[in-house]
Amino acid sequence: MNRRGFLAASLAAPFIVRAAELLPPAKGRRVVIVGGGWGGLSAARHLRELAPDLEVVLLEKNPAFRSLPMSNKWLAGLMEEKHLIHDYSSAARAFGYTFIQAEVTAIERDQHRVVTAQGTLSYDWLVLAVGIRYHYEAWYGDDRRAIEHTRHNYPCAYIPGNEQQALKAKLDNFKGGDLVMTLPPMPYRCPPSPYERACMIGWLLKSRKIRGKLTILDPNSHILGFNRIFSEHYKDQIVYVPQARIKSVDPFNKTISTDLADFRFDDAILMAPQQAGDLAWQAGLIARDDAGRPTGWADQHPVHLHAREDERIFLVGDLIEKASPLFGYYPKSGQMASRLGRIAAREIAARAKGTAAEKLLPDSACYVYTSLEPAEMTRVDSTYRFRGDGLIVQSVKQHHDPNPAGEDLQWARSMFGELLGFKGYESQ
Repeated sequence: MNRRGFLAASLAAPFIVRAAELLPPAKGRRVVIVGGGWGGLSAARHLRELAPDLEVVLLEKNPAFRSLPMSNKWLAGLMEEKHLIHDYSSAARAFGYTFIQAEVTAIERDQHRVVTAQGTLSYDWLVLAVGIRYHYEAWYGDDRRAIEHTRHNYPCAYIPGNEQQALKAKLDNFKGGDLVMTLPPMPYRCPPSPYERACMIGWLLKSRKIRGKLTILDPNSHILGFNRIFSEHYKDQIVYVPQARIKSVDPFNKTISTDLADFRFDDAILMAPQQAGDLAWQAGLIARDDAGRPTGWADQHPVHLHAREDERIFLVGDLIEKASPLFGYYPKSGQMASRLGRIAAREIAARAKGTAAEKLLPDSACYVYTSLEPAEMTRVDSTYRFRGDGLIVQSVKQHHDPNPAGEDLQWARSMFGELLGFKGYESQ
């Protein structure tokens, strides 16, 4: 073809630029895991053990793992930050999978690949462990100015990233006045955590003799008896308002309207309602209710954890829909996410061998400080079993510890060892 013919052909046909592949084609079959939280790390580690012939690739946009469990103690200055942050590359080397720092922007289910700014990556199976997003639209509709103002000025720090440092700076610099903390309606990430955070803030106000109050606006009924704890230990620091459903938020004039009353604030921690992370929506994996409306959470098989819309995709962690009509949602906790990641790994390993995986159920443990002076802690254990008709049954037990001796740190060390190959804080 001469030059004139080449130019004519070029103008007649669309010019297509194909994104580069992040990795060379897999020699065998490949599992891509999107999200390096507790669920994604667990799936990666256990897949390498259960199916060493599969290529396992973990994609995560953040450069390092940051634990939200235990972070309330860090916010109050009771724990060093090094206990919460760990290296992804070290975990990948310890367990033998590939880690790539990249933000996934789309899932192309028909092509069995994920899309990032650096390129695309094909998969045979995909584990989606992307956590939550804040549903600010429930308060502001499409008012992006109000949404961004709230993100910047009133972070709630329930998604790993810069929010944690911003919230800690807010608490360290709080000199007094009315601090308001809104809680999301159920379900949300780690149900006891906002109440523990409130105790930490109450302790900060009390121990630093700050002339200010924390007002908690809670649309839910109280849990774990925290209303009693607030009145006994922090009656001068905390005002707890249960069943305070938020009607509107004005982040510019610092006013929150609820069914009960209007509340003005000098500063705030605004926890919007939560939903499954953005990629679950982009991929079309959100469950719908009987009326056809999206529930906000990703629709998974309750036992096998694959997406109901796509058996090549497994859904683990806080993004998932109800597990059982008997109790609703699994607690959206770190340990629960890790156990779901392990179950998904077993499912994929079995399918790769052409067999059926053993039916397993997760468990969850949460350590929650209810008082710091004197130190008191509650452990919440959630376990599960199959009923005769196959439905999942939940059992929850609470253990009050009036004299804790670092059991929460021991638990964290054990979990970080399981997920990250972490040997101990002494080596950091």
